[in-house]
Amino acid sequence: MALRDELLKSIWHAFTALDVDKSGKVSKSQLKVLSHNLCTVMKIPHDPVALEEHFKDDDEGPVSTQGYMPYLNKFILDKVQDNFDRQDFNRMCWTLCARKNLNRTNILISDEDAFKIWCIFNFLSEDTYPLTIVAEEIEYFLRKLTEAMGGSWVEERFEDLKTELSAKQQCLSGWELITLVGTGTFSKGMDRQTISMGITEVFHELILDVLKQGYMMKKGHKRKNWTERWFVLKPNSISYYVSEDLAEKKGDIMLDGNCCVESLPDKDGKKCLFLVKCLDKSFEISVSDKKRKQEWIQAIQTCISLLNLGRPAPHRESRQKRRELRQKQQAEQDELELRMRELQTANESKQQELEDMRKKLEEAAANAAEEERRRLQTQTELQDRYRMDLEKEKMVRQEMEVQVAQKSSELEQYLQRVQELEDMYHRLEDALEDERRARQDEETVRRLQARLLEEEAVKRAELEQIHLHQQRAISETEAEKQELQKERTAKESALQAAMLQLEQLESERKGALEQYQAVMLKLEDAANNTRTWKHKVAHHEGLVRLIQPGSKGPQKITNWGPAAFTEAELSLREKDWQERKNRAAQTQ
Repeated sequence: MALRDELLKSIWHAFTALDVDKSGKVSKSQLKVLSHNLCTVMKIPHDPVALEEHFKDDDEGPVSTQGYMPYLNKFILDKVQDNFDRQDFNRMCWTLCARKNLNRTNILISDEDAFKIWCIFNFLSEDTYPLTIVAEEIEYFLRKLTEAMGGSWVEERFEDLKTELSAKQQCLSGWELITLVGTGTFSKGMDRQTISMGITEVFHELILDVLKQGYMMKKGHKRKNWTERWFVLKPNSISYYVSEDLAEKKGDIMLDGNCCVESLPDKDGKKCLFLVKCLDKSFEISVSDKKRKQEWIQAIQTCISLLNLGRPAPHRESRQKRRELRQKQQAEQDELELRMRELQTANESKQQELEDMRKKLEEAAANAAEEERRRLQTQTELQDRYRMDLEKEKMVRQEMEVQVAQKSSELEQYLQRVQELEDMYHRLEDALEDERRARQDEETVRRLQARLLEEEAVKRAELEQIHLHQQRAISETEAEKQELQKERTAKESALQAAMLQLEQLESERKGALEQYQAVMLKLEDAANNTRTWKHKVAHHEGLVRLIQPGSKGPQKITNWGPAAFTEAELSLREKDWQERKNRAAQTQ
């Protein structure tokens, strides 16, 4: 029955999401798709003909919840078994309803975290429709979340929230709960990762029934080696994975009433050992310290004890106790209201009796006066009887005055409560006025932003004008560059003319050099003639000179043949050529 109630909550969300106009009715084609998806996720054989047969008398118009509920119970919920993935089922229903109801503006959490809060809402919500979560369960969830995030609980914030909820019958819808957590009201100073980790931890505990999880060393059964695994403890099993992302599952330790857990002494270099004994296997596990060892042993023993007693997980049992306590308090309140109504009815009847008695007394007094006139002898007897009646009436009146005083005090308390509600109404009006002013301030800021955008557009236009001026300046610079190019061309032409003049000077220099060479030839001829004359004179004088070998050094060869120039002439020519070369280089 508990499984059916949990499934109905998610299906209710999906059905209301399909009810677009909020009329309480959904078209048959949409119900066909919903039924097919439910059967697929919950691994139930789908019979499309059954839906047509069920609604064969309602072919026109949408189908209401009352009409779909019998079909849902008979063809889906009565056939469901606990052999499907509930998270896939919840995610399918979430996909249908989140697109319509989830408001993602100003939300600090991801869609995955919002889905987890939605599942927690379904777990903690009441079993009445439309689904809501009461203030007590909101406080329980927020305390769990604050503890998981490592924060401190601020009672004043929750009291403010309870004050706001007093105008909403002390409860919230699932989407309002997601908005409450997503806006960071109870997680100020926390980053998104911390909030997400806290939501995940609470989700694991409340929805996935994870009682404890963490890394431990496990001894193998075949190789006897120790391997670090991520262990997840649930009420009836211990699963271990390669890492905490739960991607690769390595095995399960199924718990039952016959299992037990024992502490082991340190051995094989391993400390903080304990043993989990089952009927078919035993598992040796090592943790990092003694505190964690004691926590794991105590948690596993608690699961085994709950299995022996046939009790659910602690958080599910505490949820059931809170609901029973609320039902008991509601019953006591209803009984108190019934007694108050009965007392009020009795008070009205007593007042009516007093009124009747007063009338009777008046009649009796009239009758007594008449009897006094007629029967003076019976006056004493009548006075005694009337005195007794008056005493009784006095006692009754005193009792009624006490009751009236009690009712007056109750009335004062009721009026005080009415005054408190009026004060709360005034505070709410002040809050609405503050919100209206905030909206006006927001509109002013928007107008200011629009004005700034206009000024930015004007500045951009001025920048474009400056850009155009720069383009014009660049074009003027190009014109100046062309004029400089023309001047350069003129200078190059002048340089070419100078080079021509230099070439002419070079040709003139060559002509002068040729003239110089001719003069040198004439001079050499004259020298030769002089030597010949000296030889003749020496011969005539009878001077005899021995023939000696010439110089053994290398002779210089020029275009005019070997030994055409003396060393002195050749050095003069080389010096003259070097000076001309230097002048030409300076001219260029």
